Amino acid sequence: MKAVVAVDSFKGSLSSLEAGDAVRCGIMQADPEAQVIVRPLADGGEGTVEALTIGMGGTIMTVPVTGPLGEKVNAEYGILADGQTAVMEMSQAAGITLIRDEDRNPLKATTRGVGEMILDAIGRGCRHFIMGIGGSATNDGGIGMLQALGFDFLDKDGNQAAPGAQGLENLVEIGSENVIPELSSCSFRIACDVTNPLCGEKGCSAVFGPQKGADSSMIHRMDDWLSNYAEIAEKTFPKADPNYPGTGAAGGLGFAFLTFTNAVLESGVKIVLDETRLEDYIKEADIVVTGEGRLDGQTVMGKAPVGVAEIAKRHNKKVIAFAGSVAKDAKACNSYGIDAYFPILRGICTLQEAMDKDTAAQNLSDTAEQVFRLAKAMIRE
Repeated sequence: MKAVVAVDSFKGSLSSLEAGDAVRCGIMQADPEAQVIVRPLADGGEGTVEALTIGMGGTIMTVPVTGPLGEKVNAEYGILADGQTAVMEMSQAAGITLIRDEDRNPLKATTRGVGEMILDAIGRGCRHFIMGIGGSATNDGGIGMLQALGFDFLDKDGNQAAPGAQGLENLVEIGSENVIPELSSCSFRIACDVTNPLCGEKGCSAVFGPQKGADSSMIHRMDDWLSNYAEIAEKTFPKADPNYPGTGAAGGLGFAFLTFTNAVLESGVKIVLDETRLEDYIKEADIVVTGEGRLDGQTVMGKAPVGVAEIAKRHNKKVIAFAGSVAKDAKACNSYGIDAYFPILRGICTLQEAMDKDTAAQNLSDTAEQVFRLAKAMIRE
């Protein structure tokens, strides 16, 4: 039997590869002659850098960059084994979790550190980027990132825009004369699973501004400034389209990538599945194993396990999923390619006990062992 295992992280407990290895151990206990291939899995959000970089033989880099409120932070990103591909999460440099609740202020929060991460990777030879843009603290339209890459955002006196959304208030001109030349040879796959436009009632200021510390007055001002920013960009940069789905992601960072770089916005799961070439492995498998920390009705809304199942069904493979917990509405997963799913809890315990790394790994391994003992018995019959 040949099994391909691609399990998303059990957040707060097991990484993707740790979960995959636990499943592999269980399968091997049930069938020592089985061939088990573990592949990394993520959805473009938290954990993507670790899953792809370690899972694909890359190297984790740590670089000091400008944090969301101007302080220095140590950001981690990955360089894959090809030496050309960097995997990043913007939240490492401009994430909302880097700021205390009482200090959140999108008027001042900047994406500059994201540009500094990109610069570091370019300096190391990378020209292909996979970028997750969830969890931002910013609403600056990505101008901080772009300034780090050499773009000029100027007021009427020729001064550079200040950090944060406030820098958009007096913007009159955008220049590209000083952009680093290497940027033209770079490509960006942006993991973006929101469809919000840049401005308006569904734009980034109105929808995401409140969680970043914006009050109603601030939201209206930032929305006006972003609209003006888009109008200025449209005069010089033909790709500028503030109504394109996803341009409002990460406080307008989606707009910045699409307008000023060679970028595409895609489903995070699709990017990961493509980059890991999971389909090539699934084609040769007898059975496919996936899963995540919690299976529920939201799993079918573009999450990683269903992405795996979709590929498996294209090749008529059976799919089993494991989860730390399973909600009643997880039954929807059966209609989206997951043939059977199993919670891994083995007894009554607290949430803290269940999420203990060693306990979770053992529970996952034990559950996988029993499921595959049954599978082996049925195949034998």
